[in-house]
Amino acid sequence: MIRHFTIDGIKVPFQERQTIMDAAMAAGIYIPHLCHNPEFRPQGSCRLCTVKVDGRNLAACTTPATDHAEVKSNTKKLMAMRRTLLQLLFVEGNHVCPACEKSGACQLQAVAYYCGMLAPEFTHFYPQREVDASHPEFAIDFNRCILCELCVRASRDADQKSVFAISGRGIHVHLTVNSPSGKLGDSDFDKHDRAAHVCPVGAILPKHTGYDVPIGKRLYDRKPVSMVGDVSDHEED
Repeated sequence: MIRHFTIDGIKVPFQERQTIMDAAMAAGIYIPHLCHNPEFRPQGSCRLCTVKVDGRNLAACTTPATDHAEVKSNTKKLMAMRRTLLQLLFVEGNHVCPACEKSGACQLQAVAYYCGMLAPEFTHFYPQREVDASHPEFAIDFNRCILCELCVRASRDADQKSVFAISGRGIHVHLTVNSPSGKLGDSDFDKHDRAAHVCPVGAILPKHTGYDVPIGKRLYDRKPVSMVGDVSDHEED
């Protein structure tokens, strides 16, 4: 027997052990998210996918689907909360979209447009974090990292390398590279690693291929994130 729950009044079927996010994605229903990727174990760190389940706010990516549950996602309060979270992400890093190589193919930018966050209202931190260009094929701009841990999970679970980790606490939390020098070039990171292609923002970028696809013709320029999904799941045309 197929079980169902409803999301914003739409009946959604689900299978055993599926989360609300899994079932919604399978049904073609978009719930805003950044840290989620169906390839890896969910962890609910970005909280953008928070939905109201039978009156309780829960992360859709980690909450199991249950029969007859009533889920709400596109409410005014939830969308306002998402806009606030997105504003915080933008001001905590240096996300200058017009000057970013990832513009038009950045999931953070695309989700912000979807949620109606068109300009941050908080004071920018303008952190001074280094850019690691020590690797021959890839560079890391730590100013753009949003701590989604997708590269951490991909390197650990898919590549079996654990090149990346998260260190520190509070405002000092940051992405680190597991190598003797702390540099990407001294690690066993490879351009074919899954971790090289899952970053939803412009933090991990390939060298030698900048702006191959013109701005205006990129993934989220052509279709909104609600129709496309995660940037790491698609190749640029």
